[in-house]
Amino acid sequence: MPALIPTEFTATIVYLGRTPDRDATLMSEPLTEARLTFAGIEGEAHGGLTRPSCARVTSQHPKGTTIRNTRQLSVMSQEELDLIAGDMGVGALGPEFVGASLVIKGIPDFTLVPPSSRLQADGDGATLILDMENRPCHLPAKPIDTHGPGQGRAFKAAAKNRRGVTASVEREGTLSLGQTLRLHIPGQPVWPHLDHARG
Repeated sequence: MPALIPTEFTATIVYLGRTPDRDATLMSEPLTEARLTFAGIEGEAHGGLTRPSCARVTSQHPKGTTIRNTRQLSVMSQEELDLIAGDMGVGALGPEFVGASLVIKGIPDFTLVPPSSRLQADGDGATLILDMENRPCHLPAKPIDTHGPGQGRAFKAAAKNRRGVTASVEREGTLSLGQTLRLHIPGQPVWPHLDHARG
């Protein structure tokens, strides 16, 4: 059995975005195509081969430690964005307000795909390694409030298990709106000690 198994699940790219200055705003600007390098999307503030460690990995590294950047992109699904918007009580939630790099449509329960899965593009074979769930935080609240005052505070709870995943580039190439991506998953069983490890 191969280490990575191509599945029958494919997705269509419905949004591409880039956050040029995350200190100014988390909001992403829409793109029609995105050039992927080993450092991420060109011009993306979250790009780079390394990054300073953040609050999400303080159990492993002191904050600010230089670590490999597996958070080059934020990948979400349109289906889950629609569910988040519904639970927030808003008609729609634009991916730019939550800093999405890539929004896809067609893979069910996308946030829960196994870590180390791949999304591979047709055409030049550009490939992303999916790292892990991008846990919801308070940061999207401010951009959301610029569009609908008072709506941002509902995001974190509504986005639980729906925030998508972080990803990094395994194979360089170009992604375009409307392009098809195929999901490849690790060919291994679930670790049988998972419940015990969670404590």
